[in-house]
Amino acid sequence: MMSSPQASTAGRIYRFGVFEVNPAAGELRKSGVRIRLQEQPFQVLLSLLERAGGVVTREELQQKLWPADTFVDFDHSLNTAVNKLREALGDSAANPRYIETLSRRGYRFLAVVEPLETRRPAESSSEVLAARRKERELHPGLDIPLPRRGITRGLFGLIQVMYLVFYLAALFRLHEIAKIVDSFLTDRIAEAVFAAVLVTAGIGIPVRCYLLTAVAFDHQPLGDKFLRIFPGVLVLDQLWALAPFLLSSKVGFGAAFAATAALLYVPFSERTLVRMTYSKEAGEWRKISQAAHTISPK
Repeated sequence: MMSSPQASTAGRIYRFGVFEVNPAAGELRKSGVRIRLQEQPFQVLLSLLERAGGVVTREELQQKLWPADTFVDFDHSLNTAVNKLREALGDSAANPRYIETLSRRGYRFLAVVEPLETRRPAESSSEVLAARRKERELHPGLDIPLPRRGITRGLFGLIQVMYLVFYLAALFRLHEIAKIVDSFLTDRIAEAVFAAVLVTAGIGIPVRCYLLTAVAFDHQPLGDKFLRIFPGVLVLDQLWALAPFLLSSKVGFGAAFAATAALLYVPFSERTLVRMTYSKEAGEWRKISQAAHTISPK
């Protein structure tokens, strides 16, 4: 049997940054969300946490992870385990935040580690969940404060309404658009712009109606579906971002340029709002938070 540092870490939890390691359960969590990590990378992590700030040599890791009678390409296996560990932590060898490689010697854990004794069974679950709720201040996937779903849904819905207004206003004033385009473009290009307005508005109206309805009824699969159609939405929105230049003669080139620059960013903000509201990580975070609110004493 391979030796394990868990024997000396039983009953203890290690915390560093948004990560938490439970040796007894064999779990690595980020902001409360469990991260899948194979046995050998997990054992390497425990060895580093036990000696945080100190050097753990490659020979020590070899003795702990592979018995003397095990035939294995030690260098390749250890490098693979460390790379998988870095991937789980979002770390890099070139610019390490957690695991520093010491050439020909071993590794050193750089972050400040807070060892905590595991809670006694007698402690109430409300206390445990209340403590977790305080720790989970960031969205697991975006590393930003997680806002209320009502706010993100409302902002996403307002963006859809904005585009619907754009489309309808353009369709109701087609004759004015035709005059503006004809005034500074050749006939062939003007006809192409006019056709593009009709086609993109015809596509955009049903797309915006779907997105607006989905967010209004809080359709849970919206996150996955929006990411699928995002390339098309991006192209559509980038084309309509140029619309302010049609009014440059009235509002000025500078104002049209500023409006276009803002509109170019809007589809990316839509994607962020969807991830904040409908991603799986956000859903897991909210379940924990809701459970803590439900059973915490008032």
